Amino acid sequence: MLDRVHGFMLAEGSGSRAKWVLLNFGWLSFAAAFALSLLGVYAIDIATRPEDASGLSSTAHRQLIFVGVGIVVAGIVCVPHYRLIGFLRWPLALLTIGLLIFLLLPFIPSSIVTPRNGTRGWIDLGPMDFQPSEVAKVVFVIMLAWHMRYRRSHRKFLGLVGPGLIAFVPIGLIMLQPDFGTAMMIVPALGAIVIAAGAKLRHIAVIALVAALAAPASYPFLKPYQKERVVGLIRQIQGSQEGADDINYQSYTAQKVMGSGLAKGNADDHARALIRYNRLPEAHNDMVYSVLVTRFGFWGGVGILGIYLAWLLGALGVAAVCADPFGRLLAVGLAALIAAQTIVNVGMNVGLVPIVGITLPFLSYGGSSIVAVWLTTGLVLGVGLRRSSQSYRPSFEYAEGDAQPVLSNVRTRPSP
Repeated sequence: MLDRVHGFMLAEGSGSRAKWVLLNFGWLSFAAAFALSLLGVYAIDIATRPEDASGLSSTAHRQLIFVGVGIVVAGIVCVPHYRLIGFLRWPLALLTIGLLIFLLLPFIPSSIVTPRNGTRGWIDLGPMDFQPSEVAKVVFVIMLAWHMRYRRSHRKFLGLVGPGLIAFVPIGLIMLQPDFGTAMMIVPALGAIVIAAGAKLRHIAVIALVAALAAPASYPFLKPYQKERVVGLIRQIQGSQEGADDINYQSYTAQKVMGSGLAKGNADDHARALIRYNRLPEAHNDMVYSVLVTRFGFWGGVGILGIYLAWLLGALGVAAVCADPFGRLLAVGLAALIAAQTIVNVGMNVGLVPIVGITLPFLSYGGSSIVAVWLTTGLVLGVGLRRSSQSYRPSFEYAEGDAQPVLSNVRTRPSP
């Protein structure tokens, strides 16, 4: 088996020619992830610690354990060559799809798959609940990055059907749970990978325009609570206070406590009291950004977004210096996942997008979420640690208006 993997890696143009690069942009993503995770534990403690208690709350303590597990997972995946992950893509994909189907089976007892707010998205493992859709997003990026690494068909409009079909499987299964928010997080990663692989922007623009025009037609098919969220967002945009005590309560409360932070924030005990007595729903989860802005103020919120920017710059820096097309697309796709989830969650907190149950990477409470984003960080670091000096096949670099790959930087395998 090891001989087969080794031969496979050599045939792909890396293997022995990939050298270790200890000083790389991936460490910037790792450092940002570590800083955000510690901030998340602190914010969860603010949101969940009883008034008369001392030390970390039980919820924050569990999150600290999850962070430790996530760091271990990141260490495990960054040590082997990242192409091994590509080699294992089909077993990973089949396992993930199997778990997503398992969630939908009606005869599975509720003690194993317990619906939450009408969504069958978690498997009860005892000490923690496992959410397969969090891992499915990462596996999708691996599958698509491998699929696109040497292709040129996506330079034509109909050639985008293939990547779309790859995305359709996890999106469809996650929407059946139903979990519309998580399913839609796959779309930005799909777009980022096909663009980075050389898809023409005018083709992407046409697809985006058609999707935007078709979006209103999907409204009648939404569930009642989803329609209420859309209507609630429209009311907020219009400046109406209608719904402030029901459908828009979570959003208005989040904005109110954030506003109390002003420029520089509140003292620790005052911030805890504001979160506690305003009864901010999901303060330790979806609304954790509001907690931190209440504590550290507007400039603190800007600083947190700066740490996310550092994570993204680290991932994109890894992509920029990687000569291997799979490594580059993998880093770009993972960066798009983190960026999209961060933008949507912060938008939820400030009232710019509906509340769709999207967690904030590294900060929100949840074992599956924290392990998945640390898995993402480990993969980015793994790409950065191994840099191929050359590529033996034309990848996805194209001259403007040309459907053929640019070959000027492609070297041939030396004679034995």
